[in-house]
Amino acid sequence: MHRLAHSNPVTPAQAGVQEQRTFRQRHSAWIPAFAGMTVLALTLAACDKSSDAADPHGGPPPKGAAAGPPPPPPYQMRAALPSGDRLAGGKDGETIFSNRCGACHLVGGMGTNLLTKQRMQAGDTPDKGLLANRTDLTQGYVKSVVRQGKMAMPRLTKVDVTGGELDAIAVYLGKAGE
Repeated sequence: MHRLAHSNPVTPAQAGVQEQRTFRQRHSAWIPAFAGMTVLALTLAACDKSSDAADPHGGPPPKGAAAGPPPPPPYQMRAALPSGDRLAGGKDGETIFSNRCGACHLVGGMGTNLLTKQRMQAGDTPDKGLLANRTDLTQGYVKSVVRQGKMAMPRLTKVDVTGGELDAIAVYLGKAGE
């Protein structure tokens, strides 16, 4: 009779131990390399802190150079929202415009960039991309665009910009009248 040769069966626990050994054997060379790279990175970071931060090349800073990072762009430097009741009228339209609309419609904002392109295609000068420089906007048009949206501009609800705030913004931008 023919006998089948059987190898000893491996239990799941033994298979797990063998798999762990195999993993360690395959990746054992990476552990010292990773540790060495970590030490090198920390050493370089410590060296950078001890060097002259004004000029990475070791020379004095240029005359008239400001210390620290450059200031943020204007659209990130919006005015603070006036205190008090947001629903009440009589607020400063320029301040509310800066706070509520400035992220897109101050210098460097996406809305200003898009409007500048459109106004230049229509034959206007680039400064007409800033809503504050426009003289052709009516108060009614400003209110309509804010509430309904237009192209890339989303519509803004009365939670985003209250009626009193919108009235002040419309007076500020609507230089062509009602």
